[in-house]
Amino acid sequence: MAQYLPIAILIVIGILFGAGSFLASGLLAPKRPHRAKSAPYECGIVPRVDPPERFPVRFYLVAMIFIIFDIEIVFLYPYAAAAGSLGTFGVIEVAGFAVVVFVAFAYLVANGALDWVPRRRTRPHLPRVPASTRASVEVGRR
Repeated sequence: MAQYLPIAILIVIGILFGAGSFLASGLLAPKRPHRAKSAPYECGIVPRVDPPERFPVRFYLVAMIFIIFDIEIVFLYPYAAAAGSLGTFGVIEVAGFAVVVFVAFAYLVANGALDWVPRRRTRPHLPRVPASTRASVEVGRR
């Protein structure tokens, strides 16, 4: 039973932290909200325009790149610590992991995650037709 004491203590601390957060939120929340209290505040600058309703997809793609490399580092660190004792099996497993990470990175790059300038949507280039030709075409239609 003594082995489970640290786990029980952590569970109690987690429950107390959750309950304390709700209690503090209820005690510290604005009681009589008005326009000034409800306004967003960032660096002392009052926003002049409403924020856009949606983030661009590029924001999420950059976040995915961060997560991919973060997970890669988390999993490669133990391998680096025990690389000598893992032998060929460890090299094969890390190579497979690197391939999966590279495929995910290639997918994100293909979808424009690293394109910092928005792509312009251009219409296909149509040849210019002189006004005299357009007039003759319109006369021919009648």
